[in-house]
Amino acid sequence: MNVAFSELDFIKPELGAEYTGHGTHFAVFSAHAEKIELCLFSEDGRETARLPLPKREGDVWSGYIEGIGPGTLYGYRAHGPYDPHNGHRFNPNKLLIDPYAKQVTGEFVWDDALFGYTIGSPDGDLSFDERDSAPFMVKGVVQAPDFDWAGEEAIRRPWTETIIYEAHVRGMTMTHPMVPDELRGTFLGMASDPIVEHLLKLGISAVELMPAQYFLDDRYLVERGLRNYWGYQPLGFFAPHPRYLKGGRITEFKTMVKKFHAAGIEVLMDVVYNHTAEGSERGPTLSFRGLDNLSYYRQSPEKPRHTYDTTGTGNTLNVAHPLVLRMVLDSLRYWVGVMHIDGFRFDLASTLGREYMEFDREGGFFDAIRQDPMLAGVKLIAEPWDIGEGGYQLGGFPPPFREWNDRFRDDVRRFWKGDVGMIPALAQRLLGSPVEFRHSDRAATSSVNLVSAHDGFTLMDTVSYGEKHNEANGEENRDGHPENHSDNMGAEGATEDPAINAARGRRRLAMLATLMVSQGVPMMLGGDELGNSQRGNNNAYCQDNEIGWLDWQAADEDFLDLCRKLVSFRKEHPVLRQERFLDGEPDENGRVEIAWYKADGSPMDEGAWQNGELRLIGAWLRRAATAEAAPAGEMFLVLNAGPDCEIALPRAEHAEGWRRVLCTAADHVLGTHGAADREVIPAQSIAAFVPHATGSTAPA
Repeated sequence: MNVAFSELDFIKPELGAEYTGHGTHFAVFSAHAEKIELCLFSEDGRETARLPLPKREGDVWSGYIEGIGPGTLYGYRAHGPYDPHNGHRFNPNKLLIDPYAKQVTGEFVWDDALFGYTIGSPDGDLSFDERDSAPFMVKGVVQAPDFDWAGEEAIRRPWTETIIYEAHVRGMTMTHPMVPDELRGTFLGMASDPIVEHLLKLGISAVELMPAQYFLDDRYLVERGLRNYWGYQPLGFFAPHPRYLKGGRITEFKTMVKKFHAAGIEVLMDVVYNHTAEGSERGPTLSFRGLDNLSYYRQSPEKPRHTYDTTGTGNTLNVAHPLVLRMVLDSLRYWVGVMHIDGFRFDLASTLGREYMEFDREGGFFDAIRQDPMLAGVKLIAEPWDIGEGGYQLGGFPPPFREWNDRFRDDVRRFWKGDVGMIPALAQRLLGSPVEFRHSDRAATSSVNLVSAHDGFTLMDTVSYGEKHNEANGEENRDGHPENHSDNMGAEGATEDPAINAARGRRRLAMLATLMVSQGVPMMLGGDELGNSQRGNNNAYCQDNEIGWLDWQAADEDFLDLCRKLVSFRKEHPVLRQERFLDGEPDENGRVEIAWYKADGSPMDEGAWQNGELRLIGAWLRRAATAEAAPAGEMFLVLNAGPDCEIALPRAEHAEGWRRVLCTAADHVLGTHGAADREVIPAQSIAAFVPHATGSTAPA
């Protein structure tokens, strides 16, 4: 292949491989390399050219080749010092994927040649391996930007109207009987009519896709006959994962987004910018490590030979470096501007906020996003922790970030399980966790509430298993979190006992109803509405099989119908989804927006709050209409985790009393029914009442 770089003296600002219409401009960052070679490949993976990038400005190496364009396969080789003691691991024998590659192709095959050092050498990672890794590596593919977005518009739905559904592309589609066989496990299957119709009927407003950027299957999983199902081992921050492409074209991802947008559903992505699949210093050399280990990764301050790990994966991406930070921002802008994504959930986001070693909510990563006009307007959600010192930062992220609230999950599970002393914590969760989030002018929607997520028990398993059962992961059940605040309710796992199954159904519905009546942003785990079980596996990261996939054939249609009604109930009552926190302090008229009640109808007092045996609480919510907002209305909620209990409803001033509009234990969960002065709240249930007549009925 006779190709050469053009002698035209220009440098484009973009990094990566950018097709100009007449040729392709290649650019890559490395601060410590001495030479970088562009390698071109034939369709069958044969290396056809190796060309040193001719230009360097600052730490960006670049070159332009006339006449090559979309479909060209390429990679890089980087020359420089191999000096592990000082953090340098250059090895030109290793083919490196472009960090900005928009698509990857070929089969990644684990082989010892992928490592920069010689595995088995007495010198360990200080040795130098001379084998060529190209036969075992994927290659980048030059892309054309064309796609017909006609008629597609960003949705940008307010947080107060947002209901998130966490889903896995393969898990959602692999067993659905109405998804065509050839589309199962793909982006096109995710956006197929049966899936979109299910989500529309359920009433969710946004789907949050688990990692869909290019990731690797860990070597130890492949050797066990497993693979990385969840996708939290990224290697390409710009490329859609090829396993999810039916025809090998990244336009399939765009087609999925366009289909969801046409249905009024936002698309959020779970993104992993805290680490990469290259692991620790004993991991392979696939991209970042070979291009500039010292710049892309955090190294131990005392011994730069070793990576500094706050993620539990072996390495930590160094977003404090300006060019690494630029890569992350360029990636985010690419997914918003080119792929039309509506927002992101940042895995282990505390790592992204670390300036040098400590978390800083005013750090460079947050500042860069907040000043970026493209990114500041999309949905941004932080997983507010990592495993490093000071890593748990729930409530510590700056606006406009929202945060996954694991305390909501744990406290709601513990309340309905009957743990002692959970009433004060439950009250906090119902109000949007103001202790954590009511500061710095943050909104009441700062808390993303969940009762289950991909990591941990499903909702069904929370009421079906007292212990985790992760034996299928091949780690002798040592993996996964040991404390799930779960309760098997009389039998470990599936049972034919009708009483146990009825009790499980009632508790599941009560937990899901708690999610829907709480201030904040609710997030459902895909499959919970179906009664999906993972057989007690609370860490199904490697289960790309029936354990991890949704079992559509076993769907609980009755429970699904109740879930739809609960979602609809939330939408019908604005008082449940306020932008600002409800205020318990009296206004000038002596009225409050939230008041708490005991079963006898009297207000909660200090003794009641301290009563660890209390299992029932009433909450009177009220917010008046304002010029800026729609009428908010009011509601009296009762949550009863104990046995059947009678409660005296507070006096509804300027109204003819209350009407019950929700009871999760009733035959008809929704529906308007007249309420007496005293009402029996069934065991393990939530009831909601609204005034019988309009008027000011605020609690005093």
